[in-house]
Amino acid sequence: MFDIKNGNPREYGYRMPAEWEKRKRTFMQWPTRDGRFSKTPIWPDGVKEAKKGYAQVAKAIAEFEEVVMIAPAELLQEVKDMCGEKVQVLCLPIDDSWVRDNGPTFLLDGNQDIAAVKWRFNSYGEKYQTHYNDSKIPYHLAVIYDLPIFKSPLSLEGGGIHSDGQGTILTTESAILTDSRNSKFSKEEVTKLLKQYLGGEQVIWLKSGLYGDLTDGHIDNTACFVEPGVIVIQACYDKNDPDYKIFQENLKILKEFKDRASGLPFEIVEIEKPPIRYYKDQLLTLSYINYLPVTGGVIVPVFGGDAQETDRKALEVIQKLYPDRRVVAVDGMPIIVGGGCVHCITQQMPYGKSI
Repeated sequence: MFDIKNGNPREYGYRMPAEWEKRKRTFMQWPTRDGRFSKTPIWPDGVKEAKKGYAQVAKAIAEFEEVVMIAPAELLQEVKDMCGEKVQVLCLPIDDSWVRDNGPTFLLDGNQDIAAVKWRFNSYGEKYQTHYNDSKIPYHLAVIYDLPIFKSPLSLEGGGIHSDGQGTILTTESAILTDSRNSKFSKEEVTKLLKQYLGGEQVIWLKSGLYGDLTDGHIDNTACFVEPGVIVIQACYDKNDPDYKIFQENLKILKEFKDRASGLPFEIVEIEKPPIRYYKDQLLTLSYINYLPVTGGVIVPVFGGDAQETDRKALEVIQKLYPDRRVVAVDGMPIIVGGGCVHCITQQMPYGKSI
């Protein structure tokens, strides 16, 4: 039942499940930052194309599992019209549309009961205003779905963490150890807090995420767990690309760690990055790692144009990594111009007996 819990989740036996574990639903937030409902627009061509992109992703996920789109009252009918009957709509005030980052991180305990973590969300180190309504979404969802919630002292976004469900957390220094987020904590203190609030035993710190990432380098653009002992990473083979050095450094770090469950080195699978692309002089952080596993499927962003060959290779690799799931490609361009992609605009709730 809803309760703001004292202590930390690990004390209660909670852990952050892996994304391949059984799921109940996926949450999304409808694009709103167009000047009418927020002071700071984020979409360079307005929000119309972004809404088409979000609707495409919502419809794709809805073919596999329940989708709940959060939207303000003024836009409920628009969501219904654009997303169709399979997508549920939840009326709540929001500022922006990146529920992965401002929403709760859901946890499971040994009895398959669900809880939620609310991080201190300050819109990527106060990059955007406002973020008051977005920061309240974890509380709203905990009340609506009758979940206990833990309030973390850490400032981070959900796209900045990834879990194998067995005690290993993957993250980046560039997106968490920033003065605008967690200046009062040392790296050692942040590591301890991540273990406490995610039920982890091991934290793998990559130095940074992709070059130019507006989030300061979220892990969900960089690398993620595929299954126990397997990590997929976006690779860069062009020495003139600023991501080349980042890739080499992160690869070296990953090779130094072992899977806790097996004690063996991680199997690391590389997916070649798309060609460098700009939009209105803005470097776009194109990433195939920003995909979303769903019940029986995987929703993967592709980018077309000069990326057609890397699109094809990425889809082939992901299909091999998830042989029992249907891989669905969606156009990532309408979303990526806002700074993120499929994984960034979604947040999964695991299946639990309490829901």
